[in-house]
Amino acid sequence: MRAVVSSCAGPLCAAARSVIPSIWRGKYFSSGNEPAENNPVTPMLRHLMYKIKSTGPITVAEYMKEVLTNPAKGYYVYRDMLGEKGDFITSPEISQIFGELLGIWFISEWMATGRSVAFQLVELGPGRGTLVGDILRVFSQLGSVLKNCDISIHLVEKTPQGWREVFVDVDPEVSDKLRFVLAPCATPAAAFIQHDETRDHVEVCPDAGVIIQELSQRIALTGGAALIADYGHDGTKTDTFRGFCGHKLHDVLIAPGTADLTADVDFSYLRRMAQGKVASLGPIKQQTFFKNMGIDVRLKVLLDKSDEPLMRQQLLHGYDMLMNPEKMGERFNFFALLPHQRLHGGRHQMNACQSKTSAFPVAGFSELAWQ
Repeated sequence: MRAVVSSCAGPLCAAARSVIPSIWRGKYFSSGNEPAENNPVTPMLRHLMYKIKSTGPITVAEYMKEVLTNPAKGYYVYRDMLGEKGDFITSPEISQIFGELLGIWFISEWMATGRSVAFQLVELGPGRGTLVGDILRVFSQLGSVLKNCDISIHLVEKTPQGWREVFVDVDPEVSDKLRFVLAPCATPAAAFIQHDETRDHVEVCPDAGVIIQELSQRIALTGGAALIADYGHDGTKTDTFRGFCGHKLHDVLIAPGTADLTADVDFSYLRRMAQGKVASLGPIKQQTFFKNMGIDVRLKVLLDKSDEPLMRQQLLHGYDMLMNPEKMGERFNFFALLPHQRLHGGRHQMNACQSKTSAFPVAGFSELAWQ
């Protein structure tokens, strides 16, 4: 999930420097035990080492914030990370169909909720505006767009002493090298863990909770809908914090500032943060969502209109990337927030008068139906 970055972990206890080295068991990256020659000293690494030596170990959330959005050395600030020549590629860049089907989703929701004259589309996410451009091509009467945001996580591990947050520290045995450590006492991040949590490693994102609460309140009061699309899980995964450089997995502690850092969305956490103010649907796999949205019909239309072999090849390649279970088809998920009355029927504002409407199926989460 792409949203606003901030770190909300408070200061460590008095024994801040009495940290416990931690071998983080994430399957996507190592713990930073590579040879020194594989760990180039980047400007960001120098900055982080100075920061840590001055104030003590930092949370993973603060590490991500510095690496990605530092105004002087941040990865997102000074690198063109999107596309085939970058470090990763987003779904809207893969195929125009992605944005077009999302545009249809918004039209469907607009129609189902009374065709309100006032309509705003707000995007929380990084990119070049490709997604919004594709949506606007489908539905041109939209308003403001907010972009270029990101979000960071806190890593928390279960220990015999209770939940302890994972911090980033300077390795005392190797110069110019970072390592993971465990905080010596509880930190505010532990407050976001469920009392019945069975996993021994948890990634928590308080900032995502704040965003969902704000969205839920707005939707409950004024209507509308939120559609969240990202890699994620429903409260089942543990270690998803990872880096990408040149479209390949990259150790998150090596050469900071040269690779993207990301983590999967915990949709069960987003559902809890809605606090019952709105209804939630999903998460469902991207393959299912786009099948319900009629992706096969749209692909056929585009193929029939194209006489260029290269364009047809690109369309088929993009379709495969979006729908193949081994690629993004089952790795990407869709999750929606809607007013409760949207699912059960109710009174919606239509122009200047109130009108009774029935409960339309929600596009993508059931087969698309136009009425």
